[in-house]
Amino acid sequence: MSDHEHEHHEELSFWRKYVFSTDHKVIGIQYTVTALFFLFFGFCLMMLMRWQLAFPGKALPIIGALFGADRMPDGIMLPEFYNQLGAMHGTIMVFMGVVPLAVGGFGNFVVPLQIGAPDMTFPRLNMLSYWCYFVGGVIMFASFFVPGGAAQSGWTSYPPLSDIAPSGQTWWLMGMMALIFSSLLGAINFITTIIQLRAPGLTFFRFPFFVWAQFVTSFLLLLAFPPLQAASFFQLMDRVFGTSFFMPEGLVISGQLSEATGGGSPILWQHLFWFLAHPEVYVLILPALGIVAEVIANNTRRPLWGYKSMVYSLIFLGFMSFIVWAHHMFLTGMGSAMSAFFQTTTMIISIPSVIILTALILSLWGGSIRFTTPMLFALAFLPMFGIGGLTGLPLGLASTDIHLHDTYYVIGHFHYVVAPGTLFAMFAGIYYWYPKATGRKMSDFLGKLHFWPSLIFMNGIFMPMMIQGLAGMQRRLYDGGEIYAHTQTALHWHKVISISAWGLALAQIPFIINFFASLRKPKTAGDNPWHSTTLEWAAPSPPPHGNFTELPTVYRAAYEYSHPDHDEDYLPQFQADAQAKPAAATP
Repeated sequence: MSDHEHEHHEELSFWRKYVFSTDHKVIGIQYTVTALFFLFFGFCLMMLMRWQLAFPGKALPIIGALFGADRMPDGIMLPEFYNQLGAMHGTIMVFMGVVPLAVGGFGNFVVPLQIGAPDMTFPRLNMLSYWCYFVGGVIMFASFFVPGGAAQSGWTSYPPLSDIAPSGQTWWLMGMMALIFSSLLGAINFITTIIQLRAPGLTFFRFPFFVWAQFVTSFLLLLAFPPLQAASFFQLMDRVFGTSFFMPEGLVISGQLSEATGGGSPILWQHLFWFLAHPEVYVLILPALGIVAEVIANNTRRPLWGYKSMVYSLIFLGFMSFIVWAHHMFLTGMGSAMSAFFQTTTMIISIPSVIILTALILSLWGGSIRFTTPMLFALAFLPMFGIGGLTGLPLGLASTDIHLHDTYYVIGHFHYVVAPGTLFAMFAGIYYWYPKATGRKMSDFLGKLHFWPSLIFMNGIFMPMMIQGLAGMQRRLYDGGEIYAHTQTALHWHKVISISAWGLALAQIPFIINFFASLRKPKTAGDNPWHSTTLEWAAPSPPPHGNFTELPTVYRAAYEYSHPDHDEDYLPQFQADAQAKPAAATP
C-alpha cells in the first residue's frame, strides 16, 4: 500500500464506516443484505398468492385478517389485492432483489478484488448508487400503504391500465426511476474501474470470467435502462399532468369517454419497456454464469474449457440482447416481416448461451470434482438454466407464441432461468465468497440441507406450470382459472405448486441459520480456503482498507489448476515463479 493511501486512511465513525461508507466491500455487503431482505419480502408476497390460487375464495388462516377489509375482508383475498401482490412480486424480485444482489452485491465486493484494485474508481458515486437503490426500494415498499394500495398493473405496467390505476402506480414509477438511476451510476463505475484500475500484468484475457460477465452486464445496464427511465417519466406525466404519451384516442373507461385521451400509443410503452427488459434478462443471467464459472473451475481443479470462446460468446450475447426485444410483442400485430426478423434474432441469441453452457459442462470432464456446497449449487444451475433456455425457444417463434403467450408456461420458463437458475448461482456465490468477506466458512452440513430440498421444491413449483401453460391456463387470474372450462384439468396443479412453494420456504431456514450462525465462529478460514487461483484470494480475509497489503502483480491466466510443472494443484495468478513474467496491463 502506498504512503498516499496510508495518509488518507483515517479512523472513521460508525456512520461513515458502516452506513455511509465509500468502501466497495461495505457497499457490496449493504447491497447483499438489502437485496436478500427484498428477496424474502417478494417471496412472502408470492406465498400469499399461492394460498389464493390453491384455495380460491377461502380465508387465509390466522394472518388473513391482519391485512384489513380493503385487501382481505374476513381473510378472503380481493382481486385488487391479488393484482398488487403479482405486480410487486415481479418488480421486487427482479429490480430490487436479483439484479442488486448479482451486480451491486457480488459485483461491488468481488470485482475490485479480482482485478487488484484498492477500491472502485468513484467511491462516493458508489455510495450514492446504493442509497438511490435503497430509497427506490423504500418508495416501492411504502406504496402498499397509500390509498388504493400498491401498483396493480403487472410488473410490466402496461398502459392504458397503468395510466388510470390508483396512486400506487405513481409511487411505482418514482421508485423505478430511483432504481434505474442507481443502476446507471453503478454501471459507469464498473466500466471505469475494470478498464482503469487493473493490477500490473492483468490483461483482458487474464480476467476471471466473472469480471468479463460484470463488464458486459455494465454495458447492458448503461445502454438499456435510459429508455425505461424516459418511459417512466412519460407515464408519470400522463398520470400527474394529464399528458397523453401512452393514452390512445377515444379511450372509454367505465362506459365514459376519458377526458385525458389524446394521440398517445400504448404500444410505445411496450417497446421502451422491453428494450430494457430483455437485456435485463441477461443482466440477471450473465453474473450468474460468471459465478458458476468461478466455482466450477475451482472445484474441478482444472482450467475452464474454451475460455476465449466463452468470452466472445458473452460479448456477442450482450450485443444481440438489444435486437430481440419484440419477441415479447408478437401478439401486438407488428406484421409478419417484423415477426420473422425478431424470431430469427431470438434463435441466434440462443447460440452463445449454448456455447457458454456447453463449455461449463465440458469443464467437468476429467476434473477432480469436489462436491462442496457452492459446487452443488453451481452444478444444479446447469440443467436448470438449460431447461429455462430450451423452454424459451417456443416463445421466441411467432406461431407457437400465439398459444403460449400470457400463460403459465411463460411464468414457468422465466422462473426456471431466474429462480433455480440465477438464484442457485447467487447461493453458490454466497457460500464461495463468504470466507473472503468474513474470514469464516459456512457449515457444509447446513449448506447441503439447504441445497437438496431447494432443488426438489424448485422443480415442484415450476415444472407443473409448464403443464398448466400447455393446457392454456392464463396467468394473472385471481381465481387461478377456476371459472374457465378448458383449464379444469390443470387446476389441481395449483395445490402441488403451493405445497412446493411452502416447502421451499422451509428449505431456506438452514441457509438463514447458517448465514448468521457462521458469523459467530472464530476466523479460521484463512486467506485462501478453497485453494483458488484468482486475485481476490491474495488479499487477507476479510480484506482491509485498500484490500491488499501490497499491490499484487499478475503473472498468468486466471485458472492455472493442475499445472504439470507445479507441485500444488493450483498456481495463483499472483504467485511469481522463475519462468513467469508479468505482461503489460493492456488489452
